[in-house]
Amino acid sequence: MTRASLNESRLSEHVDRLGLEHPPIDLDSVDYAVARPDLFNERYGHVLDYMARVELEVDRNVLELTTLLPDPPEIDRRFYAEVWQPQETRHGLILDKLQVELGRPPATPDLTSIGVKMRILGALAHLDAFQDVCRMLYYLTGMATERSAVLAYNLLHDGVVEMRETAVAETVIAPIKRQEPGHYAFYQLSARGLWGQLAGWQKWMVRRMRSFSFAPVGANDDQQKADFGELMRTLHIDERADDFAQQISRVERELLWAHQRGLHVPPYVAKAFREAVELARLRRAA
Repeated sequence: MTRASLNESRLSEHVDRLGLEHPPIDLDSVDYAVARPDLFNERYGHVLDYMARVELEVDRNVLELTTLLPDPPEIDRRFYAEVWQPQETRHGLILDKLQVELGRPPATPDLTSIGVKMRILGALAHLDAFQDVCRMLYYLTGMATERSAVLAYNLLHDGVVEMRETAVAETVIAPIKRQEPGHYAFYQLSARGLWGQLAGWQKWMVRRMRSFSFAPVGANDDQQKADFGELMRTLHIDERADDFAQQISRVERELLWAHQRGLHVPPYVAKAFREAVELARLRRAA
């Protein structure tokens, strides 16, 4: 068995396992009871809003995927149709219901917009060699997104437990955070398998495009970047932003930038997080 077919077999087994062991969270299993709703809302309301919006925007993400990858491998289709989209949509519905229970307005996700850059990439992706570049960018974005989610949900869970809001910690945050690592593992396996198959010019193209397209998850403009910076502040990520950036980009650094051995974090990743923190600070000051 070739390395590529072995990786495909591992991915198929992984997707099968995710579907069996981690079905979408049962809405009837969720307890939205909050002992101190005013305090909870003050501390974590905006975090819930950001996370709910990002999770609910999975429907737009699927539109972007079908634009970016007109002919993806069947395993990719299975992953986002059978596992990723159903799970993430349920996460968004649960988080949004929680914030509404706290008296906040529902999230306002963008479910339809596809940017000009995405459409241009989609047109180029009809060329097989360039579609592999787009696939690699998709896997890298997926890794960064899911690793960010894992770390953020862990920190949010710790904070909710500290507040002794047991129902939310055990029936909302804990079930969600258990499902995110499986998504990250899919993207990591896919990225490692594809990177070894790319030609030199394709790897160069991935490095170049990644360096100017990276953004924190869900941060598509300055307002959303400031929202992300506020989330970082609330979860105390801003106090160790470089460590956070290093954790979410570890595999990306290893694959794309192994030739630069002194590089601990790709500079565009560190810059994006510092920018988010600074935009949040400026907005508070204003």
